[in-house]
Amino acid sequence: MNLDFEPISWTPSGAVRYLDQTLLPDQESYREAASVDDMIEAIQSLRVRGAPMLGIVAAMGLAAAAAQAESRRRLTAAWLDSEATRLAAARPTAVNLAWAVDRVRAVASRAFETGAEPRTVVDNLRAVAQRIWDEDRHMCQAIGEAGAEVIPDGATVLTHCNAGALATGGIGTALAAIYVARDQGKRVDVISCEARPLRQGARLTSWELARAGIEVTAIVDSAAAAVMAAGKVDLVITGADRIAANGDVANKIGTYGLAVLAEAHRIPFFVAAPRSTFDISLSRGSEIPIELRAASEVGAAPGAEVYNPAFDVTPASLVTGLVTDRGLVEPPYLDAVHRLLQQR
Repeated sequence: MNLDFEPISWTPSGAVRYLDQTLLPDQESYREAASVDDMIEAIQSLRVRGAPMLGIVAAMGLAAAAAQAESRRRLTAAWLDSEATRLAAARPTAVNLAWAVDRVRAVASRAFETGAEPRTVVDNLRAVAQRIWDEDRHMCQAIGEAGAEVIPDGATVLTHCNAGALATGGIGTALAAIYVARDQGKRVDVISCEARPLRQGARLTSWELARAGIEVTAIVDSAAAAVMAAGKVDLVITGADRIAANGDVANKIGTYGLAVLAEAHRIPFFVAAPRSTFDISLSRGSEIPIELRAASEVGAAPGAEVYNPAFDVTPASLVTGLVTDRGLVEPPYLDAVHRLLQQR
């Protein structure tokens, strides 16, 4: 699968160049981030989003900010630790963000402890950021190959939000399975739920799949039950922002409802994610922090109270299988997830 767009890249000056996803599908426009403030704004505004992508751009952004600080002779261990803490807190639900920042922070700590020159520290940070990106690209391909095995020829797959190349460093997680299945010669159609906030499914998934030449139909979230009842869905595949030790899955708001509907209509429900999205420090999904978005995104009448969570949690009991970069993980999940994360 070859993409004809580039969601992220390095600029010649060492800043992060990224595709502004809030402007899609109407405008394909790129912005640059060279400071932690730049990257926090990009992450919180959803200019860049998707759990794996957040980890990659956070690592890249921290490296870019360190380069800027080094040029001004402000790069110290204390400065880096403070900036890393701010960046890791930009969005609380997706575990990949904090995971990647912690990897960069550990590399920086070792460099400072050994007395490395500031320029060497910057080089080390850029190297680990690039390594995180490269690893994710390979993980996406592996997820795609594992996921393609559960997609029969001629299937219609329903997906939610965006879990493709726009959300990762490679060809995606949930969409990777579709891309690989298509490359294997299978006929695959896709139904994409609209997805709050900011309609990522209708705007981003439909844009990405249409560019790849894959038949895609966008629906409003409340139409999912109707298309399932009409027999138009063969399986559901979504991405994930965090998966607890017992297999409970946090993903974009509305995913839990889709899992309930899939169970009612006897439709397989799969979740695709790399191992970096698993968080075994949390025993169950109820412990996953859920980000609340601004009331203004809903457009309610003045004076109305608004509850606008960005994510919900799907119980493991509703998940047919977890599609990972090490293959399909099936229930019971508690032991299976621990075995998965012990693999090298």
